Amino acid sequence: MSPGPGSTRVESLRASVYTVPTDMPEADGTLAWDSTTMVAVEVIAYGVTGIGWTYGPPACAQVLTDLLAPEVLGSDPMNVAGTFASMVRAVRNAGRPGAIGYAISAVDIALWDLKARLLGLPLHRLLGAVHHEVPVYGSGGFTTYTPGQQREQLTGWVVRQGIPRVKIKIGESWGTRPDRDLDRIADARDAVGRDTELYVDANGAYTAVQAVRLMDLAARLDVRWLEEPVSSDNLSGLRQVRDSVTTDVAAGEYGCDLTYFHRMCAAGAVDCLQADVTRCGGITEWQRIAAVAAAHHLQISGHCAPHLHVHVAAATPNLRHLEWFHDHVRIEEMFFEGTLDPTGGRLHPDPTRPGNGLALRADVAGRYRTGDPVTRRLTLTGASS
Repeated sequence: MSPGPGSTRVESLRASVYTVPTDMPEADGTLAWDSTTMVAVEVIAYGVTGIGWTYGPPACAQVLTDLLAPEVLGSDPMNVAGTFASMVRAVRNAGRPGAIGYAISAVDIALWDLKARLLGLPLHRLLGAVHHEVPVYGSGGFTTYTPGQQREQLTGWVVRQGIPRVKIKIGESWGTRPDRDLDRIADARDAVGRDTELYVDANGAYTAVQAVRLMDLAARLDVRWLEEPVSSDNLSGLRQVRDSVTTDVAAGEYGCDLTYFHRMCAAGAVDCLQADVTRCGGITEWQRIAAVAAAHHLQISGHCAPHLHVHVAAATPNLRHLEWFHDHVRIEEMFFEGTLDPTGGRLHPDPTRPGNGLALRADVAGRYRTGDPVTRRLTLTGASS
C-alpha cells in the first residue's frame, strides 16, 4: 500500500561515485577524455528507494552529503518542488552553477523517482505524459574516430537500429582544422545517405564568422542541426550565426538555472533550446525551462543521459527529441535493468514499471565505483548523521 500524503519522510541519502573508461579515446572540438564519471544519489522513504545521477566531477558527491542532505532528510517525498526550493536556498553562498547545480539536479531526479515509486506509478504518468513515444538521435562521431570507426557507428544507428537522425562532433582542435571537419561531415553524409537527418556539434569551438563560413561550404551536405557553433555564453554570436545560416542552431546544455535559459531565449539565440536534466536543476527545473521555451515559440531537446530524460520528455508538449549519446547509453545499459530500445528512432517508456523503470545492477556498477559510498541518515532529532 502506498503511503498517504505527509505520512512518511525521506530517511536516508547515499552518494556514490563511478568512473567508467571509454571504449576508445574520445574528443570533441574543445575537450578530450578517456573516462566518464557518474555521481549517483539514492534516497529512501517508507522502504522504497529512488535514484538519480549526474555526469559530473566526484566533487558533486560531497555537495550531496554535506550541503544538500540536511535539506532532503526529513522532507516530504510528495513535495519534490518544495525540497528543490530548499536546496536552491541552501546553496546561495556556495553558488549554484557547475558541480553544485549538478548535485541539485541528481537529488531532484531521485526524489521524483521516489515519489513515483511510492505511488506505484510510472514516472511519465505521474508527470502527465502527452507523448506515448519520444524521438531520439544517435550521438557520438568523436573527432578522434577514424573514418572507419565513424562510419561503423553511424551505420549501426541508421541501418541496424533504424534511427533517422545522427550527430557527429566537429570544430576539431578549437576550430583550427576546418578542412578535416568538412571531410568528416561529407563522410558522415555518405555513410547515412540523403534520407537521414545529419547534425553537427562544435562544442563552442568556432568564432561566429568561422561557423557561418563552414556552413556555407557544407551547404551541399544538408546539415540540419548546428549545435553550439560558438560558446553558449556568446549569445550575440549565436544570434549572428542563426541569422546567417539555414541550419537550425541549438545550445543550452550547460545551463544550471531558469534565468540562463530565459536569457538565451530572449536573445533569439537558438532555433531549438537544449537542456540537460542532470545539470539544469532536475525534472522540477526542466519543466519550467520547457515552459519558457514554449513562451518563445521554441521546442526543447534533451541533452545526453537519455534514460533520465525520457519520462519528463514524454510529458513535455514542445519536445523535439533526446540525445542518444554513446557514452551515457553504454553506461546506463551496463548499470541498469530496464533500459529502453531506440529501434526506429523512438523510445517508449515502460507503462508497467514504477518510477523511472530502472533497477541498479549493483554488482556491475560496483566494479567501477571509486571510493566508498557515503550515507546520511535522519536521526531522532531530525539532523543528519
